[in-house]
Amino acid sequence: MSEETKREPLFSKKNRALLTNPLNKINPVTIQVLGICSALAVTVQMDNALVMSIAVTAVTVLGNVVISAMRNIIPSRIRIIVELVVVAFLVICVDQILKAYVYDVSKQLSVFVGLIITNCIIMGRLEAFALGNKPWASALDGIGNGLGYGLVLIVVAFFKEFFGSGTLTIPVIGKLEILKSISIYDFGYLDNGLMLLPPSSLFIVAIYIWVQKSRNPQLIGE
Repeated sequence: MSEETKREPLFSKKNRALLTNPLNKINPVTIQVLGICSALAVTVQMDNALVMSIAVTAVTVLGNVVISAMRNIIPSRIRIIVELVVVAFLVICVDQILKAYVYDVSKQLSVFVGLIITNCIIMGRLEAFALGNKPWASALDGIGNGLGYGLVLIVVAFFKEFFGSGTLTIPVIGKLEILKSISIYDFGYLDNGLMLLPPSSLFIVAIYIWVQKSRNPQLIGE
């Protein structure tokens, strides 16, 4: 997308679309099929998915803003290197913050925090948007794509943890034993172990895409 030469309102229709479209029409995971690896690997518990979503959103927003602010001074030949350096610096900061404040979650996320550096959502937004747009629009684009990514992770984690272990683990609040509290186990229900394995994420994402495209026929074929 090219830069707009005229000044427009901060929350114009175009800018609002940068926030809302990634939640549905151009969702980075279900439509663009980006960042799918972490959607499979870190969604066993809600707290992992939530923290990972916040981390990716923060890196995407800040990375977009920094690259957008530097877009006119970055030589085209080394732009990928510059983008990687910026993202790597941001990921290191995020990783240290997680270790300082949510160490247990940080251990569970393991190498996946470091792999944010090569997350194709982030690099894709830097290349496709931040290099050609102003910082404000780039920030909105980063927020929108981060939220779109996070929405899928949280939905997947909700169903996996709920049906896999009967709980919902939420930061600060802790682990809520939902199925135990409504005594469903007394009727013979057993936790579905398959839901705790990575393949179940594929099924849930596939159902998510089916529902999404069923409600939005214009997305069929994209």
